[in-house]
Amino acid sequence: MRIVIVDDEPLARERLRRMIDAFPGYDVVGEAGDGSSAVHCVNETAADTVLLDVHMPGMDGLQIARELAEADVPPAVIFVTAHSEHALSAHNNHAAGYLLKPVRRDDLAAALARARQPSRAQLAALDGVVTGDGPTYVSARTRDGIERVAASDILYFWADQKYTTVYHMQGELLIEQSLLALEQALGAAFVRVHRKALVAKRHITGLRLDGEDGATLTLRHVRDPVPVSRRRLAEVRALIEG
Repeated sequence: MRIVIVDDEPLARERLRRMIDAFPGYDVVGEAGDGSSAVHCVNETAADTVLLDVHMPGMDGLQIARELAEADVPPAVIFVTAHSEHALSAHNNHAAGYLLKPVRRDDLAAALARARQPSRAQLAALDGVVTGDGPTYVSARTRDGIERVAASDILYFWADQKYTTVYHMQGELLIEQSLLALEQALGAAFVRVHRKALVAKRHITGLRLDGEDGATLTLRHVRDPVPVSRRRLAEVRALIEG
């Protein structure tokens, strides 16, 4: 789980980071001390969860939470504050947790475990293509939470029965989207080369003709060639020659 800590007190951020570092499976990917920096940090790091102080100068934690909720795949928010009267506001903002300072280790562990369960807004974006004014992402739920991959990092998709494997720069991701839906959502950056394969054009490095057995594509960062069907061969050849 990727976590961002937001608190205007550096010592409070440091204490939370030390506790989180002792938990396996959690990674603090960023920190912020004010509202605008917090929103930017969460967007840049694609954090799954935000530990968010309520009382801060400028934008307070509740305002930040409302802005984060507008994201295509909003992170889980755990409010952290010294003021118990904010519990109702936290509930109304659909927070994944609410921790009182000084935060106890066991309470933090329990809140992070709850945050692993995707929210309704997150579930709505799972196993799909998330588009907006920024980069396009393919998102899916994994055992570690929600994982999303930028379209620019995707090498190709391979469909097998009811699942589709996303091969990307950092590894693999299993989703339930069909190649047809992916092809329609991702547009001209990808080309269908086989009934089972959708390939990123920018990563194609060559086409190899294999006689009666058809043809294969070589892709940057991919060891094994990707088959090209006879039906798609003319289109793929024209793409490469062009």
